[in-house]
Amino acid sequence: MNYLAHAYLSFNHPQILLGNMISDFVKGKKQFDYTPLVQKGIELHRSIDTFTDDHPATKEMKKVFRPVYGLYAGAFADIVYDYFLANDKKEFETGEILQQFSQNTYAMLEVQLENTPQVFQQMFPFMKTHNWLFNYRHKQAIQKSFAGMARRAKYITESDSAFDIFENNINELKPYYDEFFPLLKNHAANTLHELLNTD
Repeated sequence: MNYLAHAYLSFNHPQILLGNMISDFVKGKKQFDYTPLVQKGIELHRSIDTFTDDHPATKEMKKVFRPVYGLYAGAFADIVYDYFLANDKKEFETGEILQQFSQNTYAMLEVQLENTPQVFQQMFPFMKTHNWLFNYRHKQAIQKSFAGMARRAKYITESDSAFDIFENNINELKPYYDEFFPLLKNHAANTLHELLNTD
C-alpha cells in the first residue's frame, strides 16, 4: 500500500500515524530511536505491507504490470490501490471527506516532524503542498506518482507504459481492490489493537 492507505490505516492515532508514514525510511535499530507508540506505528506499517504482498488479489494485480516491469510490479500496484481507496465511497463518501482527512493527516504529521528521518522531512512539504493524499483520486496524480517512483528506481527508466497499463486495465484491477481492502482494513485494526495492548 502507498501513503494514503498507510495514513488511513493509522486510525487517526497521531504517533501511530507517524510511525506508519516514516517506516520505509527507518532501517534496522533506528526504529528504537522513537517513542514506543511510534515504534508500534512502524510495526503496523510492516504488518500491512506483509499482508498486502502475501494476498492473492495483490499477486493477481502484480501480474498485470509484471511483463513490462518485473519486480517493480508491486510498487505500481501499491499506487493503484491508493487510487481506488481515494475513490472508494464506502471509505470516503465524498471528496470533501477525503480532503478533510488529508488536511488532518498533514497537521498531525507536521507537529511531529522534528525528529523524523531527514528524507521524510524533505519530502513532507511536497506531500502537503501538492496534497498527495487527496489527489490520489485523480488519474493525473497517479501518472505523476508513477513517474516519481520510476525516477527513484534503479532498473527502470520510464513509467508511461505503466500508466497505459493502468488506464487500459482499470476495470480488471478494480475487483482486486474490492476483494482485498476490507480484509486489509480488518487486519490493520486487529494488529493495531494487539500492538496497543502489549508492552
